[in-house]
Amino acid sequence: MERLAVVTIPSTSTRTRRRLLTLTLFVAMCFGCTSPSRGDEGPLWEFGLGAGAVVFPDYRGADTSHVYPIPVPYFVYRGTFLRSDRNGLRELFLDNDIVELNLSVGATTPARSNGTSARAGMPDLKPTIEVGPSLDLHLWRSVDRLVQFDLRLPVRGAITIESSPHSIGGFFSPRLNFDIRDVGGHAGWDAGFLVGPLYANREYDNYFYTVAPQFATPSRPAYQAAGGYAGAEMLVSVSKRFPNFWVGAFVRHDTLSGATFLASPLVRSQDYWAGGFGIAWMIGKSDHRVKIDD
Repeated sequence: MERLAVVTIPSTSTRTRRRLLTLTLFVAMCFGCTSPSRGDEGPLWEFGLGAGAVVFPDYRGADTSHVYPIPVPYFVYRGTFLRSDRNGLRELFLDNDIVELNLSVGATTPARSNGTSARAGMPDLKPTIEVGPSLDLHLWRSVDRLVQFDLRLPVRGAITIESSPHSIGGFFSPRLNFDIRDVGGHAGWDAGFLVGPLYANREYDNYFYTVAPQFATPSRPAYQAAGGYAGAEMLVSVSKRFPNFWVGAFVRHDTLSGATFLASPLVRSQDYWAGGFGIAWMIGKSDHRVKIDD
């Protein structure tokens, strides 16, 4: 359900470019992409671009959220040693019927402190990009490979997107992933479901949930995040690849119940929903065709 997408951001303000890049990565993380059935032939590469919208909280635990218009990239590459498809960006040296090594990509949106009562007077949260490897284990596949059940083990490091980027730590998010292709016998319709816990190190939780003494108020006491269990997530996505365009949508639910930072005064909500939709039109594709074996 994750894939790496590359898109050129139109010339605009620096802040707008950062937000567009961050939200594009959200789309790459949350939307699945479809491909022809196993055994068919497809172009070596194809790409498209479109638009959509997502709604996300300002940060996990925030009681405020925003709707963002977004660019929607679509990119598939079916090379011999490297592929970018519905399963992510894959290094094929470890690609076999049991184990794959993928590139896991994610992001967080920016949050202005003057727009959230919980963080009033504190530094703004910069958008971040999260990148790291994911070791994926294929637990079960149907004979026709239309149904697949995986255990995915992504580890990501996060870096702020600003003029002087800096690391804010990282996290581990093991999840069970269930994919269905040609849902209900309808060719081209794909659905995915994932669920799993999240674990973050102290530096990562510090960025979002620590309240330094100088920012403490009578209603917002100082707090030091410690890292550890960070709640759990569930995501459902559906997508369809038509001849000339692609459509997709997702819904995500997060719970912070039991998280180590739950006592932070910056946590105003233990549960939240997020979601989005998008459409991308095909712009170009390779004349060279290859066999589809994913």
